[in-house]
Amino acid sequence: MTAPLLRLQGVQTFYGAIQALKGVDLEVNQGEIVTLIGANGAGKSTLMMTICGTPRARHGRIHYDGQDITGLPTHEIMRRGLAQSPEGRRIFPRMSVQENLLMGAHGRPPAEVEEAMEQVFILFPRLKERLTQRGGTLSGGEQQMLAIGRALMSKPRLLLLDEPSLGLAPLVVRQIFGAIRDLNRSTGLTVLLVEQNAYQALRLAHRGYVLVNGAITMAGGGAELLARPEIRAAYLEGGH
Repeated sequence: MTAPLLRLQGVQTFYGAIQALKGVDLEVNQGEIVTLIGANGAGKSTLMMTICGTPRARHGRIHYDGQDITGLPTHEIMRRGLAQSPEGRRIFPRMSVQENLLMGAHGRPPAEVEEAMEQVFILFPRLKERLTQRGGTLSGGEQQMLAIGRALMSKPRLLLLDEPSLGLAPLVVRQIFGAIRDLNRSTGLTVLLVEQNAYQALRLAHRGYVLVNGAITMAGGGAELLARPEIRAAYLEGGH
């Protein structure tokens, strides 16, 4: 059996004396979409940032593509084929759409940059229409597309998506999640998705984990978790 592309074993992360992650075990296999759901403050974004090396895991190990990356600097980790679309989008508001995308392709040969940009435009045609527009003047949904597109410009093997639906209208959320599904099916891109919108995330994911107060409390197939009464009660009551 092949090893997971990403594996966290007993990962503990602290902010000073406050423990944010309490021995997290998590695996993401090549070609999977895996989602991590949980309430606000559960530690989901901390887990994403710990994978990238900021903050550093104080205990436990993180392996990516068979290599221990726990102690590597962030720039070394990201060079290995990871890309992150962070919570809150964090695009460059004064730069154009094109300039934002080019920031994600730093150091790549021109031919690869052109190819990657075309792939982004296939996924998000709206960005091509807004190519010369400043990032800060885009709608929330367009900014999220731009943040994901910028991450894809590095042609990653593993895409880390942190709360891509945050603050977006339901129609735009469906567009974003549809694009992620299409990307995974057409290219085999591996995705780790952190999301509060449990319904959309579990419908999309092959597998999911539930994070509560910094600890994994449940794991299983996306459809399996979606059907569990305790998941529905905790995360899905009151509509989708």
